[in-house]
Amino acid sequence: MEYKSLTVTAAGHHCVSSGHAISTVRPEGGDDYQLLYIASGKVHFYFDGQEHIISKDNMVLYRPGEPQICDLEPIDKPTVYWVHFTGSDVEQTLNYYQIPTETNVFYVGSKPDFPWLYNQIIRELQLKRIHFEDALNLNLQHIFLTINRSMQGEDNVDEEMTALIEHATHYFRENFNQNIMIENFAKLHNVTPHWFMQNFKKIMKSTPRQYIITLRINSAMELLENTDYSIVQVAEAVGYDNPLYFSRIFKKRTGISPTNYRKKSQNT
Repeated sequence: MEYKSLTVTAAGHHCVSSGHAISTVRPEGGDDYQLLYIASGKVHFYFDGQEHIISKDNMVLYRPGEPQICDLEPIDKPTVYWVHFTGSDVEQTLNYYQIPTETNVFYVGSKPDFPWLYNQIIRELQLKRIHFEDALNLNLQHIFLTINRSMQGEDNVDEEMTALIEHATHYFRENFNQNIMIENFAKLHNVTPHWFMQNFKKIMKSTPRQYIITLRINSAMELLENTDYSIVQVAEAVGYDNPLYFSRIFKKRTGISPTNYRKKSQNT
């Protein structure tokens, strides 16, 4: 089988809080790479025959052929995200982002971006939308980039500022279809709107309003591809009361009207 330079092959997550434990026993390992993120609780991993209890905010990286043995116990209430990937440039990519090679386990901290990025990969694999392979690779590389920034201490330049911006992006992703008032959000968190917008753009390379618009348009594209909602219904679902205004914004961002985008997606 001929692989691309970087290819995501599978992804998913486990949340174990009751019932039976989930065990993985692959003494010979797998044919590809696997990167796990422990979002909550703890997991029992076994390396070289020794048990290691790994807690939340850590990553575990398996390379091809490395034994994969772990237990997720309900008493530990673990939530674990995982992604499998392969390709001719994997090692080069890992080296570029300075992903640790001397150990399977490394600490990355608690960041809302990690679960969100894993969920984006899971969704792309499920829906298989236009150019989904590109989206998979971009999200995986975004995970690598976030790991790199965390481990290089870039996010510690101003931890309070970074934490607030991360909270904001998570809030925007969950509520983009609501009428979000940027000024009110800033004041609620005891910062001036100017300070918030300036630092948001510094970190995210986008203003808060542009970020929210991007979330709305991406959601609209998904609805146009995978539902029979009318344009009015799509507009309302992503937060626009005026369908004409929505259509103008959509075309400005994508270069095509919502109606023509739907036709194009149905013909591919």
